[in-house]
Amino acid sequence: MAYEFSTRRRVEFSETDMAGIMHFSNFFRFMESAEAAFYRSLGFSVVMKESGHGWPRVHAECDYERPLFFEEEVEIRMVVEERRTRSVSYRFKILKTEGGQTLVAARGNVVVVCVTKLPDGRLTSCPIPEYFSRLVEQAPPEVLAAW
Repeated sequence: MAYEFSTRRRVEFSETDMAGIMHFSNFFRFMESAEAAFYRSLGFSVVMKESGHGWPRVHAECDYERPLFFEEEVEIRMVVEERRTRSVSYRFKILKTEGGQTLVAARGNVVVVCVTKLPDGRLTSCPIPEYFSRLVEQAPPEVLAAW
């Protein structure tokens, strides 16, 4: 079972302002792309057409510690903070290398809820499917303490 994931990404021109600094909203896109890559690494998608399940966000936050610049390559780390019956909480760290040191550029949290679509098109929360529970677990306390 998995509870940690890491991926790398480069800051693109379209994600920056005229000074070449990444816009704050794009930190959320980086976190979301890491979550989607985590799911792909386990053999499924954030959009589960076959099962009819989805994972909308119900909470998201980000604390910014250092700016990211155009063409900087960063590492996005995530950990499963909590897995409940219908929701999952993730913690994220976006890391950059500066002067030979690895530094935290931002820390974030995202909470997603498992939903299914009703016949009338509305979404309703539902228990997390067994295949997800089999593959994704909550990180142990000692891992979370290091975050």
